[in-house]
Amino acid sequence: MRKAILKLKDGKEFPGVQFGADINLECAEVVFNTGIPGYEEILTDPSYKGQIVTLTSPMIGNYGITISDGESGSAKAAALIVKKLYRGKVMDGRLSLDEYLKKEGIPALEGVDTRALTIHLREHGSQNGILFYEQDRAKAEEKLKAYPSITDIDLIDTVSVRENIHNPSLGEGRTAPPSAPEKHFVLVDYGIKRSIIENFYKRNIAVTLMKASTTAEEVLDLKPDCLFLSNGPGDPALLKDAVKMARGCIGRIPVEGICLGHQIITLALGGRTVKMKFGHHGSNQPVKDMDSGRTFVTAQNHGFMSDEKSLPEGVRVWMRNANDGTVEGLYDREKRVYSVQFHPEAAPGPEDALWLFDFFKEKAD
Repeated sequence: MRKAILKLKDGKEFPGVQFGADINLECAEVVFNTGIPGYEEILTDPSYKGQIVTLTSPMIGNYGITISDGESGSAKAAALIVKKLYRGKVMDGRLSLDEYLKKEGIPALEGVDTRALTIHLREHGSQNGILFYEQDRAKAEEKLKAYPSITDIDLIDTVSVRENIHNPSLGEGRTAPPSAPEKHFVLVDYGIKRSIIENFYKRNIAVTLMKASTTAEEVLDLKPDCLFLSNGPGDPALLKDAVKMARGCIGRIPVEGICLGHQIITLALGGRTVKMKFGHHGSNQPVKDMDSGRTFVTAQNHGFMSDEKSLPEGVRVWMRNANDGTVEGLYDREKRVYSVQFHPEAAPGPEDALWLFDFFKEKAD
């Protein structure tokens, strides 16, 4: 156990004790997540690529890690910050959180005042940070000073598939592709979670997972029932080719999306996206369906949002965050476009938002 420090771009420092992998002076954006369980899903969610994740729950790791439960094949977060690490026994067949992070090469800090860190990020905004040992201070401070903002980093190539895959296997213990599918969706992969694909399989939908550089022509050549744009990390405004692809499909086939996919759809429809002060990261975000009046609990991870004032005529605000009123979903019925900012597949309610996958299937006609 070695003492180490998290330093933020604005100069604020938070000391702690290193666990997991050795610290390698990697910079990333520091965010906080208000979920209580779910650290395995958070660590393996490609949307967290390029982020140092602070968990506000006071003790982390008490149920260990089951590799097959992850949202991708490996950890994607840059680092983890916790108040207290559980170091007791975990169930047979599971790894401890410390063992898992060592295996994945992900550094972490415990003993950090995560309450103070969270309050600081709320007041001053999410920002770049770096973990370092005291003897590496000068090198770390130089690297942090030079590191670009997340608005200048395209992270998609690091999380998307390299080749298109029809009905990808999700691994042992996960739902298999349907043998007699009712519909076929093209899913463009900007960092998709396994559980999104699994929810389509459960509804007898075949999928073709396509790489992030896919063009509208390549999508339309497959004659799918729907184009679905996945979640993913980073600033949607950098993804000009993705916006062009989506725009080329809108009005020709149904287009749907989640999280980053929702933001790409916003841009493709002619709207804008903006960076939030500290974003929504957690499994307890209330969202209101503006059509039905129903409010439900959602899981979210995003630092960017749709700019409501920029939305063109015909695009309706479908969902709103019940805390701050920000846009959580859009639709344009005439163009057959539907999208949500949150993650229905995470189902923290526990199943409040899973109906959306049935809705997506119904609208893909």
